[in-house]
Amino acid sequence: MTPTPAATPARALLEGLRHRQAEMLDCLETLVNQESPSGDPVLLGAALDSVDGMLVRLVGSGGQRVEAGGAAHLVWETGRPRALLLCHVDTVWPHGTVARWPFSVEGGRATGPGVVDMKAGIVQALFALSALGAPEGVRLLVTTDEEVGSPNSRALIEEQASGIEAALVLEASYDGALKVARKGTAQYTVRINGRAWHASEPARGANASLEMARQMLDVAGLADTQLGTTATPTLASAGTTANTVPAHAEFRVDSRAASTAELERIERAMRGLRPHLDGTEITVLGGIDRAPMSREISRGLFERARALAASLGLPPLRGVLAPGGSDGQFTAALGVATLDGLGAVGGHAHAEGEWVEVERMPERAALLATLLEDILEGPGGSV
Repeated sequence: MTPTPAATPARALLEGLRHRQAEMLDCLETLVNQESPSGDPVLLGAALDSVDGMLVRLVGSGGQRVEAGGAAHLVWETGRPRALLLCHVDTVWPHGTVARWPFSVEGGRATGPGVVDMKAGIVQALFALSALGAPEGVRLLVTTDEEVGSPNSRALIEEQASGIEAALVLEASYDGALKVARKGTAQYTVRINGRAWHASEPARGANASLEMARQMLDVAGLADTQLGTTATPTLASAGTTANTVPAHAEFRVDSRAASTAELERIERAMRGLRPHLDGTEITVLGGIDRAPMSREISRGLFERARALAASLGLPPLRGVLAPGGSDGQFTAALGVATLDGLGAVGGHAHAEGEWVEVERMPERAALLATLLEDILEGPGGSV
C-alpha cells in the first residue's frame, strides 16, 4: 500500500518540528533578549553560553569555546565532520536596544533586535540537529564578529571548512528565496590631509572637507547600475573646530559587485584617486574582502534542497543573487559547495522592526534537517 504524504519520513519530521514551534519560540526569545552587539565580549560570551546551553538541552552535548583573533566563538561537532553549519550570534544592535524593543510575537510575526539576522537561523539549526538526533558528521560553528566583516573569525572559518563537503549558511532568506550567489564586497577608507588655517582666510589653508566632498562624488560615480556594481560613500568625518579650515578628513566606502572583474575595476579606480585641490593629499586604505559567490558553487546543493522542499510539501524554492556579504563567501572561495539563506523567512534585517515569520521556522528547520540527512547519506557516510 502506498503511504500517504503525511506518513513519509520527511513529512513526519516536519510535523514533529511543527509541534515544537512553541519551544522554538522560547529559545528565540532567550537569544533575542540576550543582547549580543559586535565588539562586546561580555555580552557575546553570554550569548554563546545561551547557545551552548540549548545544545546541551536539545542534542545532548555542548560545544567547545574557541579563541580566534582575540575573540571567542563556539564549535560543536559529531564524528568526522562532512557538513558545516555556519552561524553568527553577533548583531548590529547596540546594548540597551532590547529595553525599548524586546522580543514579541504578534500576527504570526516575531520581532526584536537580531531576530532575523540571524538568531532565528541559529534556533532553526539547533532544532534541525535535534530532529535528526545529533547525527554523526556535522560541525556547527557560531562566530561573534560577522557583522563587522569577520576580522577575527575568517581564518577560523577557513580552518573549520577544511575537508568539509558542504557548507550550509543560516543567514536569513531573501524574501523566502535561498541565496545561491552573492556579490563580492570591498571596504575602503579614504584619508585626506590638507592645511589648517583660520576660517576667515580660507584661501591660505587647504580645505580637507572640500576635497572630501569632491572625492565622494568621484567615488559614487564609479557605480554601474546596469551591472549592479555599487560604490557607496558612507561614514565621514572632518575638521576640529567650527572656525578652522579642516586639515584632515576621512570617509569610508562600501563597494559590491557580482563579478571579480568589477571588484578589480573599482579597486584600480580607488587606488587611482588624485586630489583636486592644491595642498591636499590622499591615502586609500582597505580593499577587496570577500570574493563573489558564484551560482556554480551552490548549484548542486540548491537542486537537492529544491527536491527536498517538494518532498516536504513546501512551496517551490527560488534561488537569488544576494547583494549583501556573508561568511559563506569564505567557504565558497575555498571551493566548498556552499548554500546560503537557509535561515529564517522574514525581513527588515538591520532595520527597526526586523521580523520573522513564525510558522516558517519549523518548515526551514525541516528543510535544513532533510538536506543534512541527504548529504550525510551520500558517499562517505550515513546518518
